[in-house]
Amino acid sequence: MKLKLLLAASLPFVACAGDLFVIRVVDQATDRGVPMVELSTVHGVTYITDNAGVVAFDEPGLMDIPVFFKVTSHGYEYPKDGLGFPGKRLVTTPGKTSTIQVKRINLAERLCRLTGGGLYHHSLRAGLGAPIKQPLLNAKVLGSDSVHTTIFRNKLYWLWGDTNRPRYPLGNFHVTMATSPLSRKGGLRFDARVNYSYFTDKDGFARKMAPMEGKGPTWLGAMLTLKDKKGNERLVATYVKVRKSMEVYEAGLCEFNSDKEVFEKRFTFHNPKSLRPNGHPLRHRLDGRDWVYCGSTLPDMRFPDNYESWLDPSTYVSVKADANFTDMEGSKVKRHHGHVTWNPWRKRWISIFTQSWAKPSFLGEIWYAEAPAPEGPWRKAVKIMTHDRYSFYNPMQHPYWAENNGRVIYFEGTYTMTFSSNRNPTPRYDYNQILYRLDLSDPRLKPAQVSTVP
Repeated sequence: MKLKLLLAASLPFVACAGDLFVIRVVDQATDRGVPMVELSTVHGVTYITDNAGVVAFDEPGLMDIPVFFKVTSHGYEYPKDGLGFPGKRLVTTPGKTSTIQVKRINLAERLCRLTGGGLYHHSLRAGLGAPIKQPLLNAKVLGSDSVHTTIFRNKLYWLWGDTNRPRYPLGNFHVTMATSPLSRKGGLRFDARVNYSYFTDKDGFARKMAPMEGKGPTWLGAMLTLKDKKGNERLVATYVKVRKSMEVYEAGLCEFNSDKEVFEKRFTFHNPKSLRPNGHPLRHRLDGRDWVYCGSTLPDMRFPDNYESWLDPSTYVSVKADANFTDMEGSKVKRHHGHVTWNPWRKRWISIFTQSWAKPSFLGEIWYAEAPAPEGPWRKAVKIMTHDRYSFYNPMQHPYWAENNGRVIYFEGTYTMTFSSNRNPTPRYDYNQILYRLDLSDPRLKPAQVSTVP
């Protein structure tokens, strides 16, 4: 009997749902759960809300007593008490739930993390379930860099760069890809439930989708669907080979082989700095002709909207964007990468981009701007997101999810401590894609709204 007691005392504490105290953090304006909110105890134990805004609290020694939780989150805030502490005291009764309301400072609303492990880990521990098929780990992907999407054969195709895996710090450096259903059932409001079907290897991990020859990682960009002269859909992209210094030493065009399920080279540029498709393509009809525009932030080139022209660099035309981004006070906003799309509600081209050399984050401040044409003129911009010494780069819009004729738009980007000088990665969230929603009727966006029509 004594031996059994000693063995039981040596076993780790494992809580069941009834032993947990559940904390739900919600946006006070929408009552929707807010992911990535940090709740820290007085002695520095930190819990971070999952995609549902849930924390399953089970800290031994701190159960069923009053506990103060400091509340912090990028772009959200909680009122400070009389001594300046932003937080709330909760009685951590097992089996009970308490709610914390946070005020959103960001114009954009954080919805969920799209990639990585443990998307709904707190919710599942608390017995609350999850709204997606793979809520803990999908294709053994723990993190992925920089997203691109396109519609191909009535599916949404997703493409990411370097990808982390559980078994070792080095993972897939030759492109990760997945598909998901395109349409929402019944055309209802998009609920941020994305079920990825990854292309995987024999071991179940996301496999190399562009294993191009040569040293260093392979990165793909400017992915889009084009039709050839016979009317067939072609899934194409631009590839680059990269050295350790992030120097591009080879660039070319590649195409997805649906039978082999891999991207294959179609063309290699003589000079890797040659004019080529880059960033997120957009389609634009100009003077009775259909074009594809490309550029990492704003368009810098275009080509006729067909497969044969894409494959023939002699059809590429340089584009000069008229851009001078400034904030409401007239201060210059230096742009990094972003994405331009047409918005039918505003009847304008809109850009969502990352600011470089910014504060409080070097590469984590996100801005909104409008123009009457892809080339501009681009002038006033409004900040819609901020981060505290953390990066959020390469944002991409999802126009196929837009609601109310484009009044509500969706975009995502890569959340990572890279380039931030921060040495404390956010557990589970770091180096992953996070989805946001923006209501273009927000009056705070008005300074960016232009009145001229092309």
